[in-house]
Amino acid sequence: MDRGSQSHDPSILGRMLVAGVLASFFFIVDQVSKIIVRDAVAHGFSGMDVIPGVVGLRYVENIGASFSLGEGFAPLFAVLAIVVTAFCIVYLLRAPRVSWLEVAGMGMVVGGALGNAVDRMLFGFVTDFIATLFVSFPVFNIADIGITCGAVLAFIGFAFGPAGGEGKGE
Repeated sequence: MDRGSQSHDPSILGRMLVAGVLASFFFIVDQVSKIIVRDAVAHGFSGMDVIPGVVGLRYVENIGASFSLGEGFAPLFAVLAIVVTAFCIVYLLRAPRVSWLEVAGMGMVVGGALGNAVDRMLFGFVTDFIATLFVSFPVFNIADIGITCGAVLAFIGFAFGPAGGEGKGE
C-alpha cells in the first residue's frame, strides 16, 4: 500500500476519533447556542441583524423537520436521528475503505442530528435562530449546518474517494 492510498484509508480508531470529535463539537456548539438564544428570548430578546441585509438572529420554534415540513412528528424525527447515528457508526466501523471527507461528514451529521433530536425530545420543537436576510430561506441552527454540510462532505468523499471514483481500478 503506497503512502497516497493510506491518506484515504483511516484506521478504525482514526475514523471513530475524528467522527466523534466532530460530532461532539457540533452537538455542544449547537446546544450551547440554543441555550443562549432561549435565555435571551426569556429576557426580552426579539431579534437583531448581525450583518445588516445578510444575516440576523430570529427566534423560531420549529415543530417540523427541515423547512418546517412534517409538523407533529417530533418523536419520529428523534428516532430517525438515532437510526442515522447508528448507520454512520456501523458504516465507519465496517466499510473496508473510506475517505477522511466521509469520516468528517458523518461526524458532522451525527452531531447535528443528535442536537436537533435533544430539542425535539425536551421541548417538542427545534430552536432555530439563524436567519438569512438577503434571500427568503427558513431560519436554521448550528445542527442544521452540521447536517447539511456534513451530508455534502460525506457524499463528495464517497463519490470521489476510495469507495467511489478514486479507489476504482487499484
